[in-house]
Amino acid sequence: METQEHIEQTFKKLYQVSHRFSSTFTTKEEGYISSISDGIIEVRDLSTVAYFELLKLPHNLFALTLNIKKESVQAVVLGDYTSLNVEDRVSCTGQSISIPVGFELLGKVIDPLSKQIDTDQEVKTKERYPIEKEAVQMIKRDFVKEPLYTGIKIIDGMIPVGKGQRELIISDASLGKSSIAVDTIINQKDKNVYCIYVAIGQKKAQIARVINDLKKSDALSHTVIVAAPADAAPGMKFIAPYSGAAIAEYFADQGKDVLIVYDDLTKHADAYRSISLLLEIPPGREAYPGDIFFIHSKLLERAGKRAEKYTGGSITALPIIETQSGRISDYIPTNLISITDGQIYLDRELFNKGFLPAIDIAKSVSRIGGKAQAEVLKKMAVKLKLDYSQFLEVEVFTKFGAKVEKETQKLIDRGKALRVALKQDRSKHISMPMQVAIFFLHNEGYLEKLPLGEVEQFIDTFSVHLETEHQDILQAISTADLMDEYLISRLKTVADAYAEAWRS
Repeated sequence: METQEHIEQTFKKLYQVSHRFSSTFTTKEEGYISSISDGIIEVRDLSTVAYFELLKLPHNLFALTLNIKKESVQAVVLGDYTSLNVEDRVSCTGQSISIPVGFELLGKVIDPLSKQIDTDQEVKTKERYPIEKEAVQMIKRDFVKEPLYTGIKIIDGMIPVGKGQRELIISDASLGKSSIAVDTIINQKDKNVYCIYVAIGQKKAQIARVINDLKKSDALSHTVIVAAPADAAPGMKFIAPYSGAAIAEYFADQGKDVLIVYDDLTKHADAYRSISLLLEIPPGREAYPGDIFFIHSKLLERAGKRAEKYTGGSITALPIIETQSGRISDYIPTNLISITDGQIYLDRELFNKGFLPAIDIAKSVSRIGGKAQAEVLKKMAVKLKLDYSQFLEVEVFTKFGAKVEKETQKLIDRGKALRVALKQDRSKHISMPMQVAIFFLHNEGYLEKLPLGEVEQFIDTFSVHLETEHQDILQAISTADLMDEYLISRLKTVADAYAEAWRS
């Protein structure tokens, strides 16, 4: 009897133990590499793979599926493909690319897969976001109405950028496109705006300069740098802007304002063209595939201003494009001009004359404009573009030394003084109240009465005078809803006294 009870207890225990361990079986589809060519692999025996799905390769590498054929699939390798061989096993992951996102990324330099450049270790965060995501629906968006100050007079005054806007920066090489974008990032310090700088196909020395500039200005702490340098795989250059957009969306989902710079989308388009030609996708205009417009439009549509009842926050995008010999009518520039809300165009002739930043006002535009401009600044800046446009029309007379009427000469003198007033050194950021004061000097005719060689020095010393002796006026401008007569009279009193002291 005791033996039977012992046997029953033993079986009961075995039964209990067996239920603790349940066998689970998972299926994993595997294929093999049938060919490798310039970062593109062809994989066979994957019947359930999806477009844009992530494939797992040997040596801790991944590939992104971009073309599905009847007998095989083609994918671009995200990393160094030289360690791969034909017949290597490939497995599906059943998911698209997702990367770690979070405030832990601030101050770090990462690759498009969120691995730190210096350690090659993935940054640990609490959340992951897919890099490919639909843009926020129109019903969840709001009007762009808050200014995002660049600290650059000519932009904030005449080509204003608002939070949620997409403003293209376009010019030939080496005219200061990246400098404008980096200066804008630096100017967001202590303004509760998080910044993402995406370097696509840039030389490592150029990326190092950007990092150094941000460190010197103590601006790296509110910035994430996503780097896919010139020697990176084409696949990494292709996904870099999408990774940056995913990080930006995380911040915006927390109700934060975000600024993202894509430097530059010319090289992104070139990377996608290289990949597409290797995938045997038919080339179109200038050998770019037909879907290049869709590639860039779905990326830039992810920027925008969100309504307060849908978390709020905003993503402001500054895409950069490089032209050849000033041709803005080429395929990629015209695509991006039509997608964005305006462009900042830099001119080589102005650059060679030393007028920096070399922004051509005639070809630059902000389609949102004054709607995202503070009223006090708008009142002072409203005449600037008109004065500058009139000056450009009559400036041609100065080239031939022709005699001009008194009124025309006045326009020329006024325009020359304004052009000097709009000059600004690199990394010299000017606050909104100080910009109002400088534009006031132009509007009231103080600058055109000076010899042209003294205009810049007069503005600089007057600015110092205001900051040291009349900080109350600048404070009043920064908090004012309108530029009323009282504020104008206070500025005029100070300016009159300073101009009189300058002449004497």
